[in-house]
Amino acid sequence: MDFIGAYSPDNLSFLMEGLGMTLRLALLAIALSFIFGCLIGAIRYARVPVLSQVLGAIVGTIRNLPLLLLIFFARFGLPELGLPITPFWSAILALTVFEAAMISELVRSGLQSVEKGLVEAARASGLSYMQTLWHIVLPIGLRRMVPPIVSQFISLLKDTSLVVIVSLAELMHNAKIIMADFDFVFPILILVASIYFLVNYTLSQVARRLETPQH
Repeated sequence: MDFIGAYSPDNLSFLMEGLGMTLRLALLAIALSFIFGCLIGAIRYARVPVLSQVLGAIVGTIRNLPLLLLIFFARFGLPELGLPITPFWSAILALTVFEAAMISELVRSGLQSVEKGLVEAARASGLSYMQTLWHIVLPIGLRRMVPPIVSQFISLLKDTSLVVIVSLAELMHNAKIIMADFDFVFPILILVASIYFLVNYTLSQVARRLETPQH
């Protein structure tokens, strides 16, 4: 095991480039999945006729599929249907679709956790359904769902390692190239594990600070 050779400036720089790609993937997928997840969750909470049922069926299907299958479908299945897509955007698409389905359930559960008495009191005071949703349900529900959503984002960041299968130059892809030299396998695995741990541990601490006691 050659730790000195494995941690050469060139190798470290190459890994940092991969980490940069991993973070770009994660941040963009987080932003998109949060937007779509909140929208889907709100629609399902509001029980919009037909649309709510259709979205529920789609979300249920996606949540029961492995993310790896979605990545394969986005990268290799869509081109077969005449929809060419780059490795980067196929990864973004798969991650966004999968995480949006997960987040939508967190959002729906968070909104449903708001006490019915508060909703009834708001409606009795003259607020419309949309006003009640916007001024009462969403502020309370969002505070309650922040920790689980951040935890889901941590999972998303770890899941970016799966896009190595589409040869996207993220952290695991670059680590795999360096590990082609067998003397570097153990040192690089230790370093990559440490990088993932530090990033995810930081996010978990953010989630802990954002969490507020529930009564």
